[in-house]
This record gives sequence, structure tokens and C-alpha cells, in this order.
Amino acid sequence: MKPIFFTHDDCDAHRMHPGHPERPERRQAILRHLRERKTLDAWEVREPPLVSREALDHVHDAKYLDRIFASSPDEGLADLDPDTAMSPGTLRAARLASGALEEAVALVSRGETRRVFCAMRPPGHHAESDGAMGFCFFNHVAVGAAAALEMPDIERVAVFDFDVHHGNGTVEMFQDRPEVLVCSSFQHPFYPGRYHDVKRPNIVNTPLPAGTGSKEFRVAIERDWTPALEKHRPQIIFVSAGFDAHKDDPLGGLKLDEDDFAWVTKWLVKAAEEHASGRIISTLEGGYDLDALARSVDAHLRELAR
Repeated sequence: MKPIFFTHDDCDAHRMHPGHPERPERRQAILRHLRERKTLDAWEVREPPLVSREALDHVHDAKYLDRIFASSPDEGLADLDPDTAMSPGTLRAARLASGALEEAVALVSRGETRRVFCAMRPPGHHAESDGAMGFCFFNHVAVGAAAALEMPDIERVAVFDFDVHHGNGTVEMFQDRPEVLVCSSFQHPFYPGRYHDVKRPNIVNTPLPAGTGSKEFRVAIERDWTPALEKHRPQIIFVSAGFDAHKDDPLGGLKLDEDDFAWVTKWLVKAAEEHASGRIISTLEGGYDLDALARSVDAHLRELAR
């Protein structure tokens, strides 16, 4: 079974204001690097379908979804918050990005693959049940986790998020659903400053001060995530794979590099082999230095494909 790599050229039609860091060049840089390094030779590249409204309804408020669909502009940009805007191509791109997670769950549940990476944009982990924010419109990883729990043989899932920004939307959606473990490491204090102090048995927040490097990051992951994982025993692992904790990223203040993303991916693979029949579904979140992003995704994929 080859791992599946989802991407779609229509993601590049999502545009925000000139100079915005969440830009089409992110996906293009990833693909160019992976092809040059021949990393994709180990993966089956596919285009995802559009997400179903039913899958979105599992995690988003119906009125919010109606508003997002109605806000899609025919031209120009529609601002939803100070740094999140819709262009004419945004709605389709966001629906494809969530569709990749919905389809990944179907493939993994049928035993057609054990590993999926979704190289899609816009990202999703800041989107809350009733609001867009932080470059995000639909919470793709939450769509996938909720879809997995609709499967008859899945009772527990986990979401691991190592983006430099806290996965506030994912925590908000699942804080009262004990069947979903959410572990998020993030720079603190930092954007978005929401839901980082939630205290629930199934929510593990790992705040890291600016300047945190490799050693401190790895100690924190082992300290916080390992016991939570062993207690929860998820049957599918989801990953919000943000690479803006890289030392070269312009938006963050953590000091990680590709070796750290390879290390945490090895940790996830080991966890999946022990608890989840090897099943991992990972989706791209942040990462805004193009070279660092491409190298980091490469490191992530090489470990996922082992």
C-alpha cells in the first residue's frame, strides 16, 4: 500500500491581499522541492474531491457555513477578519482541503492505505465552529477526526498539532468530546491567545516560550504527549502539520529545524504503529519561509513513508 499524497492546483486560486504570507507559492515550493528530491516517488499523488456539506456540519455551525458560502465574492476580496480574506477561488480551495481529509478517512478506513498527507491550502486549525480566523475558513483536521468517528469501528482518535500557533479551533471543537485527544504545542504567549488554557483530560496544551529550541521541544513532547497517547490509545492519528516553528520562519519565534520535524514524525509513526494500526492522516497548516517549509515537509514525508 503506497501512502497517498493529496494536492490540487485549484488551491492556488485562493488569494489574499498582496504580500500576505499565506500565498500560492507555499504549495508550489513544496511540490517543486519534493519532485527535485524524488520524495514523491514513494507516494501516490491524487486530487481530492470537494468536502460534503454533511462532513462540515459535524464540526461547524450551520449558520456559519451558510454565511461562508454566501460570502464568496465574484471578484475582489471579502475580508472576514483583519488577516483572513476570501477571493473568488477561496471557497473551492477550502472545500478541496477539507475534502482531502474526508477522503483520507474513507481510504484509511477501507484499508487502501495507512498514511496520507494533504498538501492543501488554505490551512484550517484556527477555524472555530462558528468563525474564520488566522488564514483559516474550515477546520480540515477536525473534519477528518469527526468523519473518522462516524466509522463503525472507530471509537477514539487523536489530533497532534506542532504548528507554532496554538490549534485553538480544534481545541474549541473537541474540548467536550472525550473520544478525541487533542495535543497542541505552540509558542506562548502568541497568536491566537484563545483556548490555550482549556483544562480537560482530552486536551493537552504544551506552551513553549519564544526561543525554544530542539532539546526543549523534544523534552516537552515526550513529557506531555506520550502519557496522554498511552492513556487514550487512538485508533487513527491526525496531524496538524505546521512548519512555522522553524527557526527561519518569519512569523514565529521558535527555533526548530527539519531534524526536529523528522523526530516528531518518527514519534508519531511509532505511536501509530503501537496504537492505531499504523494509520496517520496529516494535513499542512503553517510554514511561511518557502525554503524552510519545503525542506520540512520533505523531512515529514520521508518519515511518514517508512
